[in-house]
Amino acid sequence: MTFLQPILLAALPLIALPVIIHLINQRRYQSVRWGAMMFLLAANRMSRGYARLRQILILIFRALAIAGLIFAVSRPLASGWLGLTAGGQADTTIILLDRSPSMQEQGAGTGISKLQAGREQLASTLETLGSDRWVLIQTTSDGAAEIESPDSLRKLPSTEPVGTSSDLPDMLEQARDYIQANNTGRTEVWICSDIRENDWNSESSRWQTIRDSFLELSQAVRFHLLAYPTETSSNTSIRVTSVRRFETVDNAELLVSLKVIRDAARDDSITLPIQFEIEGARSELTVDVDGPTLELIDHRIPIERSNDRGWGKVSIPADSNSADNDFYFVFDRPRKRHTLVVSNDPQTAIPLQLAASISPSPSIECSAETLSEEQLAAVDWEMVSLVLWHAPLPNAEASAPLNSYIDRGGQIVFLPPREPGSAEFRNVSWNSWSDQPTPVSVESWRGDQGILANSQSGAALPVGELQIQRLCSLNGEVTPLARLQNSQTLFAHLPTTRGGVYFCTTTPNMSDSSLTTNGVVLYVLIQRALAAGAAVLGQTQQLAAGAAATEEPLDWKQIIGPENALSTDYAHQSGIYSAGEKLLAINRDGAEDQARTLDDERLAGLFAGLSFDRVDGQAGSFEGLIQEVWRMFLVAMLIALIVEAILCMPRRIPTVEESSFPRRQADADTRSTIATPTTSTTI
Repeated sequence: MTFLQPILLAALPLIALPVIIHLINQRRYQSVRWGAMMFLLAANRMSRGYARLRQILILIFRALAIAGLIFAVSRPLASGWLGLTAGGQADTTIILLDRSPSMQEQGAGTGISKLQAGREQLASTLETLGSDRWVLIQTTSDGAAEIESPDSLRKLPSTEPVGTSSDLPDMLEQARDYIQANNTGRTEVWICSDIRENDWNSESSRWQTIRDSFLELSQAVRFHLLAYPTETSSNTSIRVTSVRRFETVDNAELLVSLKVIRDAARDDSITLPIQFEIEGARSELTVDVDGPTLELIDHRIPIERSNDRGWGKVSIPADSNSADNDFYFVFDRPRKRHTLVVSNDPQTAIPLQLAASISPSPSIECSAETLSEEQLAAVDWEMVSLVLWHAPLPNAEASAPLNSYIDRGGQIVFLPPREPGSAEFRNVSWNSWSDQPTPVSVESWRGDQGILANSQSGAALPVGELQIQRLCSLNGEVTPLARLQNSQTLFAHLPTTRGGVYFCTTTPNMSDSSLTTNGVVLYVLIQRALAAGAAVLGQTQQLAAGAAATEEPLDWKQIIGPENALSTDYAHQSGIYSAGEKLLAINRDGAEDQARTLDDERLAGLFAGLSFDRVDGQAGSFEGLIQEVWRMFLVAMLIALIVEAILCMPRRIPTVEESSFPRRQADADTRSTIATPTTSTTI
């Protein structure tokens, strides 16, 4: 049990006050021996045991009454978090609120989402605990914002759900920066999240830096996690994997491929109606879903031949999470996919150029050209979908157009040159080449998303069949996508706000790897990066929520989407938007469909060395995390006083008639004895 006013517990020694008063009263009178009292003392010894017990009970209940009063004014809390408020009221309370789509999952039969329950429980708890300053950091914020009170969590627009995934390491960095900039005193950091792996990014090297920076702070900082890890098995999500406009002889069609995802443990069959909406025109398709996933490939939807570009939406019936029941898309005439191969090594450039120039569909035109770094000045970057860079990393001058290209959504894959050099690109550099004594195969890779994800049919890419003879290690903070059996990185991704930056630590050269002989992996990863780069060209774009924040969303107009969405949040809300002549489709990130939470051991490791505690909440419950129980102690005090009063009541004194009854009875017995005739004996 903890207390809001623990300093008042210093008065607990007052419990001994009744005993002290009792001992003082005993010494107020002097004993005087008096012979006439010896008979009364002898009679009193017969009831001394009961009197002593009565006196002890009176003292105990008086002490309990004082203890109850002290505990009541100390405002005790009933909570499972021991030491939650140790040290008194915080100077600053920072709230980290996860607003990602997975937080919209509802409790069974309640209609209350995790986010709603979290806001209510945080508001009621923090109002009880109190603080001098309240600060909110949420999924879409670029910095900490002070709020008036915890009650603001219930009504602020910035606490409503969005389609953007959270970045908990970034939110913690914002909290640290606020603490350092404002030199806060005792600080409490409250985190409300469903601890999804994609939101916490537990593999990131930033966590070590975050822990060290908090440990170096001079002020005390405590972390409290309100977690909602429970996942319902009744949720179903839908995602469009590709949309292609295809012209027939007489008309045109949209070829829509999609994926239905359920809980991995589900093996039953359900009948699912899927609704397609193309610019207001609706149609429906009913499918049978057996098992956890369903792939629908190239579902044909007729459209007008004159309809060169437009938008659409795919929906499924409502379930436990409304955030993943809709998916928006845009379509246009296929754009030409052009690849630049920057290399001076023909043996490496040829397989790269070949894999980039082979089209995956007759309706898509692909081309590739090889040039040197000196020829980049004449490149029209608006026509480039993918860059394959097999040369020393670009210097500062060459990095400028590449950074602009990436920031608009371009894709680039770096491969190590024969002479890596010391240049850096976005704080990442090549180390040195190393020869493997024997060919090493791939041990693990990310098959759930990214350029190495499983195929639409669910089959895994044959990444594990690759054989690596030589590789060049990396320096810098990257996210591994594939690791070798010796734990070295083969493929890695550099996190960016937009675009894609990838590193492959070997080359397709026959002396380096089997990427050429086992060409499926090379072809698929290049074509996926090429498709992602082509998607940002032209007048339509398919974007993940949050990644479009650099597109000046204040100038957007909403065509379809959440009715209560603020214009400042358009880049974070799923829907269709127009930006001048462009059509933009915003959807949740693909990782939101993967229902994986951090395990307890891994989560505890992220806060190793820091003051950290956790409690699990339930979606659908507004019950407070802590409750004041001072009323219980007041009731206990009153009961103790009543019992003490009863024990202090004097013994009942018999009336005159009652006290004379034994004497009258004795006299009657005597008179009866005298009046009884006796028998005499004559001698």
